[in-house]
Amino acid sequence: MTLLRSLNQLQLYSSKLVHTNLFRTTTKYSLIRNTGNYQRNQSLQNALRRFTTNDASNTGSIRNQKIIGYWLAGCAGLTFATVCIGGITRLTESGLSMVDWHPFKEVPPSSKEAWESEFEKYKQYPEWKVKNQEITLEQFKWIWFMEYAHRTLGRTIGAVYFLPMAFFWYKKWFNKPMKIRTLIFGSILGFQGFLGWYMVKSGLEAKTVYNHEPRVSQYRLAAHLGTAMVFYSLIFWNALTNLLPNPQATQLPKITSSLVKFKRLTMMSKLLVFTTAISGAFVAGLDAGLVYNTWPKMADRWIPSDMFRHNPLWKNFFENATTVQFDHRHLAEATSLFILAVWAYSLKLKLPPRARMASNLLAACVLAQATLGICTLLYHVPVELASAHQAGALTTLSVALWLSQELKWIKRIPK
Repeated sequence: MTLLRSLNQLQLYSSKLVHTNLFRTTTKYSLIRNTGNYQRNQSLQNALRRFTTNDASNTGSIRNQKIIGYWLAGCAGLTFATVCIGGITRLTESGLSMVDWHPFKEVPPSSKEAWESEFEKYKQYPEWKVKNQEITLEQFKWIWFMEYAHRTLGRTIGAVYFLPMAFFWYKKWFNKPMKIRTLIFGSILGFQGFLGWYMVKSGLEAKTVYNHEPRVSQYRLAAHLGTAMVFYSLIFWNALTNLLPNPQATQLPKITSSLVKFKRLTMMSKLLVFTTAISGAFVAGLDAGLVYNTWPKMADRWIPSDMFRHNPLWKNFFENATTVQFDHRHLAEATSLFILAVWAYSLKLKLPPRARMASNLLAACVLAQATLGICTLLYHVPVELASAHQAGALTTLSVALWLSQELKWIKRIPK
């Protein structure tokens, strides 16, 4: 009986041991399974969180990029308007009417006495003494307001550029390359303001002998216009970069040697348009558009007899009105023919729709610009045609920049 009782107790103990081990094993397995499910759930939640966070971040980044693009486009538009007003100021000979300069305190006179005081200051300078002694107070007001409008637009560009720039910098919307670019753009803009007064100052300096009416230095005028065009080109290019969506890879044709060549020719087109416009600044500075008003010949000659009357020889290209006009008209003709040839070359290429549109528009712009130039010359440089011609130069440059922007995807021929 004792042995039987011992066997029963051993069997009961073994049964409890088996149940205990089974429970432990089951519990351990359940814990592992639940831990795995938890880890999988956490991984899924983290992935969803990362996805939604990145998606929101990308959406915000794209929105910020668009805002920056519109800001730069607005600055470009103001610069375009300022260049055009500056051209009209030069054409109407209004640029020397304001004989003082201050960055913030220039406001129109508010009374008759104040206007008369301003007029008396103007009479102390060469333009009135040599050319404008018959001008009335009302006529003086008109040219004064022309120069004032030009200066005010320049200051407006400064405010529209620097204030949003500081805000975007504070909000950390700029990456490092964009920070560097905005500092460069701001430096050019500040230098442009300095050049404006430096140019005007050259026309206010008295000379012992006047071979022509008082006017600003053509060198400083060309530097002033050139700096404005560089600033405009940079911010317009970056505005397009931020605003225009990149074409889908599936929509792009295969990169070929012909496309690479077309891109290089487009780059050359931009350089030619810019160079022609700068040569036009020398024409404006010397009133060279008034010396030969025939086309295609210059007074029945292909090469005028007075092209090299100055010594040393190099001065003729910058100080001889005949040579300056000769250079500008033939440089413009060469630029027009080159761009039209590039357009004809593009017709046999497969281009994305926007690039095709830009190429066609560039050809149309250069035809219109050449026509305006010839008409301006033949009609003895009327203000309306001449100002339209200057605006046309900047428009042609803008379209050339747009076309280059549309060809950024052409890097090199894959090997």
